[in-house]
Amino acid sequence: MKKFVAWLDPKLNKYRKPAPKYTPQTLADFIDVMRRTPKSVLSARDREKISAVMSFSNRQVKDVMINKANMVFVYEKDFLGPLTLDRLYKSGFLHFPVVDNKEHVKGVIHTDALNTLEIKKTDRAEKYLDKNFQYLYEDDSLDVVIEKLRKTGCFYFLVLNKKEELAGFFTLELLLDYLIG
Repeated sequence: MKKFVAWLDPKLNKYRKPAPKYTPQTLADFIDVMRRTPKSVLSARDREKISAVMSFSNRQVKDVMINKANMVFVYEKDFLGPLTLDRLYKSGFLHFPVVDNKEHVKGVIHTDALNTLEIKKTDRAEKYLDKNFQYLYEDDSLDVVIEKLRKTGCFYFLVLNKKEELAGFFTLELLLDYLIG
């Protein structure tokens, strides 16, 4: 039977009508086609990745950043003893804004600086302060982020709102997670 079908199938091709070719005319058309594509062809995860790439230029920093409420801060006069270090490591973040007593950002501490064996319980946060940090605005597009990453070589940014107040932070890792998942 299989041999017969294999022999007959090419002979029937001349009687078959070709499937109509459809080319989306707009982004909305493309998204509609993507939604109608069976999950056996395009998984939910693949759909998310395609959507992220397709909407990249329309996305803003605030869509991807970590909000201020979820950030972990260090005060410049804090001792880097076991309690503080434990709190920082448990947060899962790699960078921590250092603030003064009025909560103005003075710099950033990177966890790689805290991994040295030379840290003493009496060391204060200000000793490990990196004053070279960059800013983004929450309304910046992700295209602006790519340009700043390229120009500065910095992978950690503090994010400001329209009032120039700290709104959160943004990292290269967050961007890659948004795009790749």
